[in-house]
Amino acid sequence: MTLESASAPPGRTGEPLLDVRGVSKRFGAVTAVDDVTFSIRAGERHALLGENGAGKSTVVKMIYGSLQPTAGGFAWRGEPVSIASPAAARAMGVGMVHQHFSVFEALTVAENVALALPREPMAALARRIREVSASYGLAIDPERSMHALSVGEKQRVEIIRCLLQQPKLLIMDEPTSVLTPQEAEALFVVLRRLSDEGCAVLYISHRLEEVRALCSAATILRRGSVVARCDPREMTARALAEAMIGAGVGAVERTPAPAPGPVRLALRGLTLPASDPFGMALRDVSLEARGGEVLAVAGVAGEGQSELFAALSGEARSAASMVEIDGRPAGALGPTARRLLGAAFAPEERNGHAAVGEMRLSENLALSHHAVAGLARGGALGRLLGGWIDWRAARAWSARVREAFDVRGGGEDPQARSLSGGNLQKFVIGREILREPGVLVVNQPTWGVDAGAAAAIRTALVRLARAGAAVVVVSQDLDEIFEIADRIAVMRRGALAPAAPTAEMTAERLGVLMGGADAAEAAA
Repeated sequence: MTLESASAPPGRTGEPLLDVRGVSKRFGAVTAVDDVTFSIRAGERHALLGENGAGKSTVVKMIYGSLQPTAGGFAWRGEPVSIASPAAARAMGVGMVHQHFSVFEALTVAENVALALPREPMAALARRIREVSASYGLAIDPERSMHALSVGEKQRVEIIRCLLQQPKLLIMDEPTSVLTPQEAEALFVVLRRLSDEGCAVLYISHRLEEVRALCSAATILRRGSVVARCDPREMTARALAEAMIGAGVGAVERTPAPAPGPVRLALRGLTLPASDPFGMALRDVSLEARGGEVLAVAGVAGEGQSELFAALSGEARSAASMVEIDGRPAGALGPTARRLLGAAFAPEERNGHAAVGEMRLSENLALSHHAVAGLARGGALGRLLGGWIDWRAARAWSARVREAFDVRGGGEDPQARSLSGGNLQKFVIGREILREPGVLVVNQPTWGVDAGAAAAIRTALVRLARAGAAVVVVSQDLDEIFEIADRIAVMRRGALAPAAPTAEMTAERLGVLMGGADAAEAAA
């Protein structure tokens, strides 16, 4: 199967549900989207593909009314329409599951869902949430507070909120990036059922095997323009990736692990209570991560991975002896003190946790590097007062990260929120790797990045480990785990199974362990 040219007609019959007609979007001197045209029909599952920064999210934000096109427009069932706002899009029949969650952390699940729906008694809405979530395999308690949910659980709330609107067109922007394979497959069952009932699905994902399994049509963007259309079922994932980036996709460079190095990060019976009524307590967690290795922590969302990351990063404190960094007790230390011991951390939620959207990239870099990268002036006071930061050095360091990890964004020092999700992810991971820490803990390192960027990030993690660092990767992506990990441990209900060499692990055995079986049962 060869790709159709960008100008070739889709070759399908029937009136489109939505026509995107020559849409462009400019932000000042930057053209984010240029003359994009494609159609979606009722019941069709249509992929919108492209590398990070290709313009996918900008296109769907215009369809959803969050942005207005600079040129071009839309037609709904053949009639020209102006989509002035998300409320207008929802009234028309368009629902959207955002890549970056549009939720209020202080509200409950039911209260967040209620904001997008016509008013109804909360008790009735809670019943509907339970019914829909159970029916679609996306179980969630409507009374839980959003701040207490894992990233994967927050994604479920976004999906449920859309399903309750009974949309005619459902836009999914990276919906499975934080879901396990089992959760993703359950979502696909939902999407196939919706399309059988006539709902169109516009699907954005960097997981190209998912696209091949789910979608029957694809429009491919590169640097804001349509470059090709195809039936993804008739192409390999590699061919799709190469069409997206216009070049070959490199494999992860993974040299053999050296002889085990010294223990650089250790947990000694780490036990912490749940931080809230719906959180997960950590129970007698022990591990040793050695220099030279990548140690992966696998598990279903909500099993204690977020709490483990908080305990490793210093956001949650424990007895001093429960966490050791290069042999030094660190359990009672905060994040800055642990960074001064040579550790680095990259959390799963890039917006608000790893980066502040309203701050420039250099300012975001200074937030995590001010005490360890030669950026602070004036001693302790300089670390507390932004005016004492060496901003020239911060901007230079930020530029190094952008160049090394191909972080694309407008201007020399853009705000974090102006970057696409994948480009911000590359910046967050890159700023930690370029510090060359002795210990690096990353949570979902390639969430929302394209195939080329994922390979580059994974290669950088392996290189850092082979240079002598201990790298701990918390991930729900089993392909990622098997690609880079030297040993794998499984998180389940706040406990961590002993790590096993990757060579002794299969996907089936790992799935059994994630489901709750012990090591003996998994090996049987």
